[in-house]
Amino acid sequence: MKILVFISIVLVAFCFMEFMAWFSHKYVMHGFMWKFHKDHHQKVSRWLPIELNDIFVVIYAVPSWLFIMYGVMDGYDYKLPIGIGILLYGFAYFFVHEIIVHNRLKWNFKSENKYMRAVRRAHKVHHSYLQKDPSDNFGFVFLIPSKYFKDSFKEE
Repeated sequence: MKILVFISIVLVAFCFMEFMAWFSHKYVMHGFMWKFHKDHHQKVSRWLPIELNDIFVVIYAVPSWLFIMYGVMDGYDYKLPIGIGILLYGFAYFFVHEIIVHNRLKWNFKSENKYMRAVRRAHKVHHSYLQKDPSDNFGFVFLIPSKYFKDSFKEE
């Protein structure tokens, strides 16, 4: 497979995952699987630093793993870059959500980048809702309401 096509498929899969994350966050996590996502909004003290919400990492990892595995088994076809795109989105989401926004690894990664500031604000508003309904701001990497970017850029 030509490298440009491969990279294009990776990028399309990565971008599509933002829509999937938004959709599953709004309709699955804040829907029928709320009992798993609830502890992400309503902190519960545990002796392990994990949440029930972390099950969604596994749920998203399975398609990535299957696309990569079958893409390799089928002669490095289009499934491989799809799996890599899903995997890269997972890494980006983990870095932004767990490290920058929630500081779950206690790395104190503070970025005053305008984009990161907008993402943090939108997510803070999302977490101001402690119940599954009402809620707002389900996107994370791209699907952030524009008002947060406008506010972030006004501060300079």
